[in-house]
Amino acid sequence: MSTGKQSFFSHHTLEKNIGLMIVATVVVVSMAGLVQIIPLFHQHSTTEAEAGIQPYSPLRLMGRDVYIREGCVSCHSQQVRMLQSEVQRYGPYSTAGESVFDHPFLWGSKRTGPDLARVGGRYSDAWHREHLRDPRAVVPESNMPAYPWLRTAPLAGQNVADRMRALRQLGVPYTDRDIADAPKALEGKTEEDALVAYLQELGVAARKSAAPAASANGD
Repeated sequence: MSTGKQSFFSHHTLEKNIGLMIVATVVVVSMAGLVQIIPLFHQHSTTEAEAGIQPYSPLRLMGRDVYIREGCVSCHSQQVRMLQSEVQRYGPYSTAGESVFDHPFLWGSKRTGPDLARVGGRYSDAWHREHLRDPRAVVPESNMPAYPWLRTAPLAGQNVADRMRALRQLGVPYTDRDIADAPKALEGKTEEDALVAYLQELGVAARKSAAPAASANGD
């Protein structure tokens, strides 16, 4: 057995010094993570919007904020994974190019309720309104809470312009005209109107862009 002096940078040193091991582990994991993450900031597939993906309108933007505030994101994911069973149930799998205007993104992994990434257009506005006011009236087995107050909660006066300016700083291409006209677009609208508008467009652009490809493949 070797009796020579152990080098400071050795397994023996790390195994005997838990603090040093923690630091070394953090450094190694950080470096490995950066090697995977940094290139994504320079790939078009992750930094550019896919065909048909547009910034949220003022009404949909406010609806998304209502969705986050009311905790919908805690029970519904918005990420169809690349599994045959998921694609058959929900539609085309999710891609990074769909979420370039989402700050924060709402992919999630919790599915107390179904995934909503492709829910847009699958139900009528009236269905969504009834579902929000009394979920069990349309889905008897639902354990979703009701949100009846959204029906009368007004949107007018909320700081939609400030929100759009903040998003523009993050790269969402809102123009000055878009921001100036935003408050008018909310006049007479309720939080329920906004949330339904948000839900009704989820995945619609992705389905439209996937349709020509499916036709070309003879599906």
